[in-house]
Amino acid sequence: MRRKLFFLERMIYGNGNTAFNAVVPVKIRGTFPPENLIYALGRIQDKHPFLKAFVAVDQKRAPWFIVSENELPIPVRMVPRVTDQDWATEVTREWETVFNMEKGPLMRVVWIRGEECSELILVMHHCVCDGRSAMSILEDLLLLLDNRDAAIGQEVPILSISDIVPPEVLRDTRKVLKAKLDGTVTSMLLWLMPLKKTPVERKRDYMINWKLDQKLSDHLLKISKVSGATINTLLCKTVLSAFKKIRQNEFHNKIGCPVDIRKYMPQIKEENLFAFVTRVMLSANDQLDFISDAKRMQEDVAQKTAVLDPYKMIMKMEESHAALGNFINFLRYSKPDKDCLFSNLGRINIRHQYRDFEVETIYSPSAIGPFGQTTGFVASTFRGQMDFTFIGSEGFLPYEEALAIKDQIEEIIGAIEIA
Repeated sequence: MRRKLFFLERMIYGNGNTAFNAVVPVKIRGTFPPENLIYALGRIQDKHPFLKAFVAVDQKRAPWFIVSENELPIPVRMVPRVTDQDWATEVTREWETVFNMEKGPLMRVVWIRGEECSELILVMHHCVCDGRSAMSILEDLLLLLDNRDAAIGQEVPILSISDIVPPEVLRDTRKVLKAKLDGTVTSMLLWLMPLKKTPVERKRDYMINWKLDQKLSDHLLKISKVSGATINTLLCKTVLSAFKKIRQNEFHNKIGCPVDIRKYMPQIKEENLFAFVTRVMLSANDQLDFISDAKRMQEDVAQKTAVLDPYKMIMKMEESHAALGNFINFLRYSKPDKDCLFSNLGRINIRHQYRDFEVETIYSPSAIGPFGQTTGFVASTFRGQMDFTFIGSEGFLPYEEALAIKDQIEEIIGAIEIA
């Protein structure tokens, strides 16, 4: 089994020797034998063929996922658990640990093992997996750790563009020609765009993780009900307000919000390993009070998502492979023009109670790539508690300012008045 990487997968893959890893940490109270973990990972590879894959480059320098015909077990690195913060150290280590793309597999696990409590850290190269499919893998792993005979189904893998774009769209001559034209224009614009010679020095990467206390969580939910704005939009407004307060003259008033493509492309199932993302850009209006601006931002989200055409977008990108190098250079060398990315996975519907162990918490996943600005938030809710992972690099956002932004976020939420 083999498949050529799509445009965005190729961008994430880069040249194959840089790290761009999706990292999912989970804290487990209880015990399970090592052989159960090895068995569970094998079952997951059986379900997802591309977790047995490596990447090979053809004569035209195009990379392909190649599913190995031989055993290619997911490696497990064991670390003794000393403190409650060991997992955070290992997460930042895994951000920068490069996969051997030519040998595979494109997933590994870190087991921070304690007598009563452990953390499992799932690490997947981002070119093979997005946040939603990572949650699907985690859910199956927990089920199999609890019950070796658990039924986890079988993925029908995506093997070509025809598996995700309807045939009537691919047969539409006008849409095909439009995609080719758009791809050509995009390639030319990227080629012509002047860029500076050296990228911003990233310096030290860091992570700040915290949970929103129940009082603030309940307050945020009430605000959502009163305003009609989603939790996601309210958090975007909050984050922008916090950045403005702390960053002042370096505030851009732009936040990028990834959109779950599965909502618009039913061909891509929850368990499909796939790494495609589109996003909407939002800005705040400080002339309005918090609630009024949140309502305005929600209308902006609705308008922008209403005109999303993911099929058109994918077809255009697949006509733009020749511009990949210019696109990567644009990301690497262009001046930062937004404050951060903000992704909200929402409620994680994974069981927490199993026969021999309990999932105490699922920390919000993180990923940090090699191109351009790294500042981002990921939020998720598990067992009724909202968790935030704030990712950054000193070269883009000093750590002390990030800590101040984190404090501002909680202060702003607590100060919002409900009419």
